[in-house]
Amino acid sequence: MNFFITGTDTGVGKTRVARLILETLRADGIDAVGYKPVCSGDRADAEILAAASDGLPLDEVNPAHFENPLAPAVACMLENRTLDCAALIAGYQKLAAKHEVVIVEGAGGWEVPLADGYRISDLAADLAIPVVVVAANRLGAINHILLTTAAIRARGLECAGIYLNQLEDEMDTAMITNKGVVEQLTGVPLIDHLIHGQDFISLPTA
Repeated sequence: MNFFITGTDTGVGKTRVARLILETLRADGIDAVGYKPVCSGDRADAEILAAASDGLPLDEVNPAHFENPLAPAVACMLENRTLDCAALIAGYQKLAAKHEVVIVEGAGGWEVPLADGYRISDLAADLAIPVVVVAANRLGAINHILLTTAAIRARGLECAGIYLNQLEDEMDTAMITNKGVVEQLTGVPLIDHLIHGQDFISLPTA
């Protein structure tokens, strides 16, 4: 089963989750690869996914790259470029035809604009695969998770689960209680609460 990994924001740990999923699947003998359709700024996230995909060529993992660390649609304007959204879909389909599992990592959050009239949410809808949400475990996470999961369902897509990613060693009251209520509030499974430095992960199911 292929999955689309989105975040409640940028920098919440999507790449960490994608890497751990890939490493877990490949350790179980499953031919799983990562796909990062668009990178803005450096290509570090795509390089991590390529390494976790048994050295898949970087340009197959990441077909579109912009120099400026901005929303892709904004980077397009600044760099006087266009983004071929159909090519992003074709890149996914090519990987899906050759590999058992493709883990797609979005850019930023669910509604980040990729091009004029086309957002991350549109790309996920065109790929038509279950979506997994990654949220940094901190104060405010519940609101962001509720908004994101509701938006995913509004597109008619399955939200397969949530990962709470712990970015700090110590947990405050908000972080502790988030874990206990997020599944109840959203009706979406909490797949895992990733503590700082954790190198294993529970896998999504659909």
